[in-house]
Amino acid sequence: MRKLLIANRGEIAARVITTARKLGLETVAVHSDADARALHVDMADEAVHIGPAPVAESYLRTATLLAAAKATGADAIHPGYGFLSENPNFAEAVSAAGLTFVGPPASAIRAMGLKDAAKAAMEAAGVPVVPGYHGADQTPDLLAREAQAIGYPVLIKARAGGGGKGMRLVETADAFADALSAAQREAQASFGDPAVLIEKFITSPRHIEIQVFADTHGNVVHLFERDCSLQRRHQKVIEEAPAPDMPADVRAAMGAAAVEAARAIGYVGAGTVEFIADGSGPLRTDGFWFMEMNTRLQVEHPVTEAITGVDLVALQLAVAAGAPLPFTQDDLTITGHAFEARLYAEDADAGFLPATGTLTHLSFPDGVAFDRAPVRIDSGVRQGDAISPHYDPMIAKVIVHGPDRETALRRLSRALVETQVAGVTTNLGFLKRLADHAGFAAGQVDTGLIGRDIEALTSRDPDRQALALQAAALSALGQAAPAGSDDVWGMNKGWRLWGQATHSVALSRDGARQNIRVTYLGGDRFDIDGTKAQATAQDDSLHITGTTAATLSVHADPTSITVFDKGEITRFERIDTLARETGSGAGSDAVTAPMPGLVTAVHVAPGDTVEADAPLLVLEAMKMEHTLRAPRAGTVAEVLVTAGAQVNNHDLLVRLQDDAHD
Repeated sequence: MRKLLIANRGEIAARVITTARKLGLETVAVHSDADARALHVDMADEAVHIGPAPVAESYLRTATLLAAAKATGADAIHPGYGFLSENPNFAEAVSAAGLTFVGPPASAIRAMGLKDAAKAAMEAAGVPVVPGYHGADQTPDLLAREAQAIGYPVLIKARAGGGGKGMRLVETADAFADALSAAQREAQASFGDPAVLIEKFITSPRHIEIQVFADTHGNVVHLFERDCSLQRRHQKVIEEAPAPDMPADVRAAMGAAAVEAARAIGYVGAGTVEFIADGSGPLRTDGFWFMEMNTRLQVEHPVTEAITGVDLVALQLAVAAGAPLPFTQDDLTITGHAFEARLYAEDADAGFLPATGTLTHLSFPDGVAFDRAPVRIDSGVRQGDAISPHYDPMIAKVIVHGPDRETALRRLSRALVETQVAGVTTNLGFLKRLADHAGFAAGQVDTGLIGRDIEALTSRDPDRQALALQAAALSALGQAAPAGSDDVWGMNKGWRLWGQATHSVALSRDGARQNIRVTYLGGDRFDIDGTKAQATAQDDSLHITGTTAATLSVHADPTSITVFDKGEITRFERIDTLARETGSGAGSDAVTAPMPGLVTAVHVAPGDTVEADAPLLVLEAMKMEHTLRAPRAGTVAEVLVTAGAQVNNHDLLVRLQDDAHD
């Protein structure tokens, strides 16, 4: 192996390039139109343009990727994760082209690619599986009967799925039909296969996965477990290794089952065997069941690297080149504890809707990138980059390692405090609240934790929000005094020889306008809407003392002001008070697109009467479906889109009648 082409983008492409360069390999990046200036493109020795932004026209085109490898003289291809990484046809095509595929053989990918077939294979191998229906008959009536026979609650899961796509939790028979339709649509859109399976939903489930590795010489080991139970919408949020409160005998049993699963399909390379475990009490050897196997490197692989000291990408490359594993099972040990938090461009306060925008400010805590360290930041974006609707909205993975779980969790909380992102809405505040959650700190984790405590995890402290507003108002006016300065001529205070200077500033947060009056009282003292405060500025920080004292960081640009406060991010839009008000005036009568996307279903027509929160249409964005609902009860006046329509952010989709005038 001499030259490696990475058939992927973003963070995972940058991760693979980093290790490949350390090993002396030349690297080739591929990119769409949208990624022409991306980090992974700059990092690679060579880069090849492969098409327009949509993945179907670029990153999913096997022939184009193979042509790029041939043109650059690459002799190996690493698929990363996502895209074609678990596509057996791609693996076969790479091998048929005389190139090394850095991954398992196509037969192993195919054996685990469809969940129904995978579960059947695992049952035959003696690996415990979750009770459910895995049959080929996809008739809705039959699936409903099978769900009833299994007993509610059940999970509908896309058989070709992953990442929570095509998955729905159904708690009653009445909700089954709608959930099935939604899961099938999402499965078709994401994987080109609408088939699903039905599984019993385990009460208080824990999602625990085992990292396995196999070589071409018949050696198979596991590198212990990761607990991925902190999930929302069946997608992982924070992962850790090892799992809290994992008994030695359960670890051994689960590891042995994972190794047996890999052996049963002739696996080679890095893979992850995922189990669902009964978390209603202590973990036990008869209380876990096989869910699926991911035949690739996982997003959360850095936590395994942290506790084992093994570079999994380097090991992938070595095994792909034919080398035997450099260790046996007995050689592997666990050192310390690690966490990974996924920083996404998404609005946790609005149901985790994906967000888009330009990263006008991006700052991470001191640490390393793509390597083992107490603080590690893996990111595929830089300040000034745009978060596009075409791809996964991940900004970075914040990874920490410590000698024990308590220390590692403190480091995670601190690292999140020191992370700053402006220009796009993120889940940073949500991650910080989750890292500080008392139950999580105590190791009391299961996949329902976020759902149970979602209100607290998406709530903001009103006192801290008031401080953020004060900081934004002072920043907008340039009012805070430089620390240690008493020079009246150097202050932008609007001072007066007679009387006090009062200014007003208009800001907007989440569409709500706020007018703030700031009166300069002299020195570093202010009256902000009736609240007395002292404020001094130093660099990009603002220290405010009022009802409470705090030091906040502020990033201001021509259109917005972003305030960072202990992991919380509050963004205010500047309002030009001289500009005329614009807009349709529809207010709550209008349903607009919260992001660019594809309309996949329309449930109403003009003249229909709807109740508040009734589903109006379904919007697919970033490979997930989002149901848009009625803001109030009323009559539908207009439906401005049809299924199949591509819409942009803020486009008007449905309008309700103004019952007072229409």
